[in-house]
Amino acid sequence: MKFGGIIVAVGIIAIVMIIIIPVPLMVLDFLLSVNISLGLLILLISIYNKEPLQFSVFPSLLLVTTLFRLSLNISTTRYILKDGNAGNVIEAFGNFVIGGNAIVGFIIFMIIIVIQFLVITKGSERVSEVAARFTLDAMPGKQMAIDADLNSGLITESEAKDRRMRIQKEADFYGAMDGASKFVKGDAVAGIIITIINIVAGFIIGSFMNGMEISEAMQRYTLLTVGDGLVSQIPALLISTGTGIVVTRAASDSDLGNDLIKQLFRQPKIMFIIAGVLFVLGITPLPNTPYFMLSATFVFLGYILRKEIIKNESIELEEVEEAEVEEIRKPENIMPLLQVDPIELEFGYGIIPLADPNQGGDLFDRLVMIRRQIALELGMVVPMIRLRDNIQLDANKYLIKIKGTEVSDGSIMFNHYLAMNPGNASGDIEGIDTIEPAFGLPAKWITEANREKAEILGYTVVDPSSIISTHLTEIIKKYSYELLGRQEVKTLIDSVKEEQSALVDELVPKLMSYGEIQKVLCNLLKERVSIRDLVTILETLADYCLITKDTNMLTEYVRQSLGRAITKQYIQNKRAKVVMLDPNLEKLIMESIKQSEHGSYLSLEPSVVQVILNNLSTEIQKLVSIGEQPIVITAPIVRYYFKSLTEQSIPDLIVLSYNEIDTDVEIQSIGTVKI
Repeated sequence: MKFGGIIVAVGIIAIVMIIIIPVPLMVLDFLLSVNISLGLLILLISIYNKEPLQFSVFPSLLLVTTLFRLSLNISTTRYILKDGNAGNVIEAFGNFVIGGNAIVGFIIFMIIIVIQFLVITKGSERVSEVAARFTLDAMPGKQMAIDADLNSGLITESEAKDRRMRIQKEADFYGAMDGASKFVKGDAVAGIIITIINIVAGFIIGSFMNGMEISEAMQRYTLLTVGDGLVSQIPALLISTGTGIVVTRAASDSDLGNDLIKQLFRQPKIMFIIAGVLFVLGITPLPNTPYFMLSATFVFLGYILRKEIIKNESIELEEVEEAEVEEIRKPENIMPLLQVDPIELEFGYGIIPLADPNQGGDLFDRLVMIRRQIALELGMVVPMIRLRDNIQLDANKYLIKIKGTEVSDGSIMFNHYLAMNPGNASGDIEGIDTIEPAFGLPAKWITEANREKAEILGYTVVDPSSIISTHLTEIIKKYSYELLGRQEVKTLIDSVKEEQSALVDELVPKLMSYGEIQKVLCNLLKERVSIRDLVTILETLADYCLITKDTNMLTEYVRQSLGRAITKQYIQNKRAKVVMLDPNLEKLIMESIKQSEHGSYLSLEPSVVQVILNNLSTEIQKLVSIGEQPIVITAPIVRYYFKSLTEQSIPDLIVLSYNEIDTDVEIQSIGTVKI
């Protein structure tokens, strides 16, 4: 095993040298016997293999054995034509088959050639071609099945990698087998040609050069030619039969020598069977010395292998028993069951093509773009998004989960597009009425035939992948504050530290902890304020954290520092129509702020809260009726508490303070919320 690579390399070189350098007849007899033994070994291994990758070296071995047979053919042809003698093995095979009649023996030999060439070889070649084609065609489906099992959690990433490697190896093997089968075909053709050459040339040399009688020359050279052909074609027949059996193998990562030694000599019962066959051959008229020697060799190999297998089985059994005892002593490991994916997208089997690149799906690429978009807009790194297929869902339905809990869902129609009226579309189109899942807008499912018409009329037309990715993007934005943990905050701060080390060293952990900074950042994200300008945020916290430890108040200071960005986000053209709070209402809210050891909170009577919300709703309707975005402006100290007050009833209401708005923005009050 250790020197297998060297041994095989030397052996292949020796095979080539046999073609050039004559070998003694005794050595030639031995090599011919080895050729037969090797054919038996390959055939039996092909039959007894249980796993498809146990004989992955077969295509390369087929080339080596073919070369070995051809080199022996050349050596025997040299002796037949030169001396009229090719050793005891060939002569014994010739006498045994011919039985005193050269014509009958030649006909029998030709029948064997026909069987080898037209039946076994052609069949093996066809099997290899078909297997190669079907294996390559099945690769996309197998890869998709692996991805589905991985996304559903049935297998781990390591198991998926091993299965993908196995599929690749099988495909490589089929490609190799398709080409290697041509070696067997070529070998059969070469055997026929060599036989004809030996008979014709031998007859001419024996009759005209060696002075032999015509009948004697015919008898002599036919005997040697048939014997030579049998000695070479019998192992060729065995190996070509094995070629037809071995159709599911894969390339190996190890070198050829080690694979040959490991894979050929691994089953002791095969060694004993070969030893018995060789022993029987040794007691026939064939020369018994090489066969008895080889039989004893295989018996010894079988004994050693069997002893080693029994020893390994005993060790494995002891290890298994020890592992079982140790496992009983351990408490159940439930930690993997407690892990929850931050973001999950589950979908029915009908949506699988959108997530499969082999079927033209681009959902994976869109997930990458979603993470880039969120990073640019909100300044946070979105965790990995887990895709899972769920057979319990309707075929075209999907679910979006945040930390294992469903937060939204939707459905699509394949071969349809979603058409939405942005407000300026003219005319009507045929389609199925529905609701756009991301923003809840009325829309229609239309066919490909109506797509161009809808776009001409001014409708916004999107494909199913865009619908899912847009919906997922909005959900991530909405729940971004839940996805930002202390570890993510530390990662963001570490990236700032590379350029602003003095700032970070001053703030963390001397003045604020990661948890306190996280609360401020989550407050900003909850109202969709970008935290991308993290340097400004940390600068502000460093300035004001000595004044107050209330993270809500610190958030307001940060918002004021980000005033330019907030203004640009909500106010266009430096003009804004807004709703303001009556001074008496602001005074009431300030007087209702209570302090506690955990921070401040607003304490108002439920009836007062209801009146405030009713009046607010009336004023907001005024803005909506003139097509303006609802914005409420109030005093800085009141802004946070008023936003908290309206969060349950009007979650998307924009509440700004005076200090957050640029001084060059023109504010027009449409109404005032009074108490």
